[in-house]
Amino acid sequence: MKRVLITGAHSYLGQSLRAYLAQWPEEFQVEALSVRDDGWKAADFHGFDAIYHTAALVHMEQNKRDPGQAALYDEINGRLPVLLAEKARAEGVSQFIFLSTMAVYGLTAPYGRTVTIAADTPPRPADNYGRSKLAAEQGLQALAGEGFSVAILRPPMIYGKGCEGNYRTLEAMAAKLPCFPAVRNRRSMLYVGNLNALVKCLLESGEGGIFCPQNASYVNTSELVREIARAKGRNLPLIPGFGWAFSLLRHMTPAVDKAFGSLCYDPALSRYKTDYCLWDLPASVKESEA
Repeated sequence: MKRVLITGAHSYLGQSLRAYLAQWPEEFQVEALSVRDDGWKAADFHGFDAIYHTAALVHMEQNKRDPGQAALYDEINGRLPVLLAEKARAEGVSQFIFLSTMAVYGLTAPYGRTVTIAADTPPRPADNYGRSKLAAEQGLQALAGEGFSVAILRPPMIYGKGCEGNYRTLEAMAAKLPCFPAVRNRRSMLYVGNLNALVKCLLESGEGGIFCPQNASYVNTSELVREIARAKGRNLPLIPGFGWAFSLLRHMTPAVDKAFGSLCYDPALSRYKTDYCLWDLPASVKESEA
């Protein structure tokens, strides 16, 4: 039996893992702790085998590049995980799993080009969110060793039932639009169920390291929207010929590159000794829209 503490009691990813591990009550005992104030400092971490840290200040478009918000990002995303890990190590916890982000690489993919992150791609975060997450990674890695392992996860866009963010925007389009542009792109994405499967593997092994998980196959944005529409019982035609429009629009809004650029992890970077990609795209969308 492994005792797991999720720090970020109300986080989407924390609640998702807790529900996932509930399938194995004889193997995992899971508790959650809010870290929104200093009350966590009085909590007793003795007896826990692992901490899964999910609490974070997310990257909001209106403040992720605002220098005035940098200190807040640093406090919540950069310093708090290290303080929790220091307490965990001192009280006998043997593993700390930290949810970082693909944003530590600071890369974007202009429409029409493919940007691939490989093992030799250096982290160069470009905003408050990425910089604060990388700072936490560095602080946590300094604590690893002597019976305390640190596993750092750098996921791309995560999607799943009830998630917020970009998937919700695509979901709204799939529900309302009569057609959608056919765009040839590919993106690394990660279904939350596949993330949970990897975290379960890491909890079982107790290992540390840096992991860049993604689905087994790249995702095409147009195909994803059509798959969402299909799960909603709609037929959504994909219409070619919009490339010229996107080439113009990308200079007016970053949303074009964000949705239709090709930003990928090298598949070799995401391989793990155990297959954690238990859901393919159709199955993951069907679960998300259930």
